Amino acid sequence: MTESRTQAAAWKHRPEGGTRHSLALIVGIARHGGRALARLCLYPITLYFLLVRGPEREASRAWLSRSRGRQAGTWAVARHIHTFASTILDRVYLLGGQTWRFDIRVHGLEPLVELVDQGQGVLLFGSHLGSFDALRILSRRRPGLKVRIVLDRTQNPVLTEIFDTLDPSLARGVIDGSQPGAAIALEIQHALQSGELVALLVDRAQAHEDTATAPFLGHPARFPLTPWRLAAALHAPVLLCFGLYAGGNRYDLHFERFLDPADGSSPLPPRGERGRWLQQCVAHYAVRLEHHARLAPFNWFNFFDFWSDSPDESTHDLAPAPGDPAVRGRAALRRGA
Repeated sequence: MTESRTQAAAWKHRPEGGTRHSLALIVGIARHGGRALARLCLYPITLYFLLVRGPEREASRAWLSRSRGRQAGTWAVARHIHTFASTILDRVYLLGGQTWRFDIRVHGLEPLVELVDQGQGVLLFGSHLGSFDALRILSRRRPGLKVRIVLDRTQNPVLTEIFDTLDPSLARGVIDGSQPGAAIALEIQHALQSGELVALLVDRAQAHEDTATAPFLGHPARFPLTPWRLAAALHAPVLLCFGLYAGGNRYDLHFERFLDPADGSSPLPPRGERGRWLQQCVAHYAVRLEHHARLAPFNWFNFFDFWSDSPDESTHDLAPAPGDPAVRGRAALRRGA
């Protein structure tokens, strides 16, 4: 493992915020005391992270300074942490089926509706920008539509376990992202073949993943290649999704058509040109991520130095590594074809 990949995965080793009992207490207050009362708890939580969690505090300050073009003060950092805590609290209600509590405004839904009407499974690529849980609103717009989320259950295990109790059926539908790559790929393939939506976050790289480097807020940043290789292997349409928290009870859910090999507008390249195509996908994704991140900088929930392992060169080795999960996934897909 290279040093840069070790640094890229450093975010996974930050301890979970809060104990099991404190997290369960907040969830209990939210469920039985109401959202207004639970939101009062966000102030001591924000103060705790502001005073105690130094790495997250400094990462927030650095991000806000870079994204807004001016030095961020303590108040801005506190607002950033409070925004993050607000979206975590709202998961209690979104996962509990109480989407009626929120004003969720959906933008750009037409391409997704077209694909769903055709019985087509779709990959929804998101990020740690805003709340992916705003996707729950789709079940109200289209009853029977199933959204499968790829989630690494080893990250924040206590919080994941608590949220699983809110909707056990939803928890059973989660695709565990900590599995071997072949198992993940096969689960995703089966879900797409059933006409389901598969949602995954594609901005953070795992330690074992190959990455491509693209400009992001004026500096080179590394993004994982595995999601794009998976989309190519499955010939699956890709839509970008951003669920931005706008304060109060409002979320703006944005969908953007990104890739659809079947419609002829974005065909897959020959294998000899696949590396360049992957780089273009990552670069285009970085542009769209930056666009939304600049519109809603307090929604950025990567509380680590996103650029720390970025080299000066513009690209990384785009050839599949022998141990890359997408390589194993493609082999499994071929065996199952």
